[in-house]
Amino acid sequence: MTDAAELRTRTREFLAAHPPASTGRDDFLRARFDAGLAWVHYPEGLGGLGAPRSLQAVVDAELEAAGAPDNDPRRIGIGLGMAAPTVLGFGTEEQKRRFLRPLWTGEEVWCQLFSEPGAGSDLAALGTRAVRDEASGDWIVNGQKVWTSSAHTARWAILIARTDPEQPKHRGITYFVCDMTDPGVEVRPLRQITGEAEFNEVFLTDVRIPDAHRLGAVGEGWKVAQTTLMNERVSIGGMRIPREGGMIGPVAKAWRERPELRTHDLHQRLMKLWVDAEVARLTGERLRQQLVAGQPGPEGSGMKLGFARLNQEISGLEVELLGEEGLLYDDWTMRRPEIVDFTGRDAGYRYLRSKGNSIEGGTSEVLLNIVAERVLGLPSEPRTDKDVAWKDLAR
Repeated sequence: MTDAAELRTRTREFLAAHPPASTGRDDFLRARFDAGLAWVHYPEGLGGLGAPRSLQAVVDAELEAAGAPDNDPRRIGIGLGMAAPTVLGFGTEEQKRRFLRPLWTGEEVWCQLFSEPGAGSDLAALGTRAVRDEASGDWIVNGQKVWTSSAHTARWAILIARTDPEQPKHRGITYFVCDMTDPGVEVRPLRQITGEAEFNEVFLTDVRIPDAHRLGAVGEGWKVAQTTLMNERVSIGGMRIPREGGMIGPVAKAWRERPELRTHDLHQRLMKLWVDAEVARLTGERLRQQLVAGQPGPEGSGMKLGFARLNQEISGLEVELLGEEGLLYDDWTMRRPEIVDFTGRDAGYRYLRSKGNSIEGGTSEVLLNIVAERVLGLPSEPRTDKDVAWKDLAR
C-alpha cells in the first residue's frame, strides 16, 4: 500500500461501511484500527498497512472531512507517543497484539514510571528494584516513581527498574509493562503551583510483574528506554499546530483586540517571539517529515528545548501585556485533570504551568548536553561513574 490514490479509495470504502454518524465511537475506532488506518506505517494486523508514514495525512484528511471521531490524542498522548513505538520496537508479537489496539483506541490509558526522587535528571541512577522470583518467574518490584502524568487514570505503565546493582548504572536496568491496577501500586497526587495535580507520585510495594510483561532483554532496559525518551521529546516538541497555535495565539489575539495595552517595547518583544514561534512550528514540521524515513534522533531534544524556552518567554510577555489583569488567577481548585489545556485557562495559569516545561520530558540542562554531544559533536562531560557498579555509587 504505497499509493495515495489507492489509500484514499480504501479510506472512503471504510467510511461507507462504517458511517461516523451511525457508528458508535468505540466501534468506529476499533474498526479503523483493524482496517489498518490507525497508523498506516505500522505492520498489517497492528493498526497499519506497512505504508509510508507520509500517507497518514491522506487518511486523516478523509476521516476529518467525513466528521469521523478521533481517539482524543491529548488524553492518551503517553500511550501514543511513547509506549506504542517502544512496544512496536521491542515487544513480542503477543505483546504487540495485546497492547496496541486498546492503546490506540483510548480504551486503556498509559503512564510512564521513569523518574524517581533521587533519579530525575540523572535517570540512569534509578533505584527502584526488580528481583526475580525463581519459583514463579515473576519480578517483584519495590520503589518510588515521581512526576507521573496520568497515573491516576492509567491502566498500564511503562516502567524501568534495576535488576542488577552489580552493574554500572546504565547497565543492569530492565524495562517492564506494569499493570496499574495490581496490588502494591499506590498513586498519590502531587499538587502543583497551578493548584492542580496532573502529576502523581507512585509507590510500588512488592508489585508482581510477570516476565511476559518484560520488554527487551534482561539488563538492556536503558537501550529500550532510549526509544521511549527520543519519541517523548519529539511528541512534546514536535506537535503539529497551525500558525498562531499554542501559546503565541492568546498573546497575538489580545494584542489585536486591545490596542490600549500596546507599547513600543512590548511590540518589539511580541514580534520577535512570534517569529520564533513560527520558526519552531516549521522546524517541527520538518522534523516530522524526517521521521518518515526512520526513527527519531537527538534532534527531538533540540525541539523540546526550544518549546520550553518559548512557552516560558511567551507566557511572561502575556502577563506583562495584561498588566494588573495578568496578575489575577481564575481558580485554585484542586483538580486531577486528564489533559493539560494551556489555551483553555487564563494568562496566570499559562505563566505558572509553563515553568514545568523545562523539567518534564527531560530537563533543559540535560537536553543541552544531548544537543551538544549528539548533534554538535562536542566532547562529552567527564564521567567518573561510567564503570562503577551502581551499588558503589555515592547517594
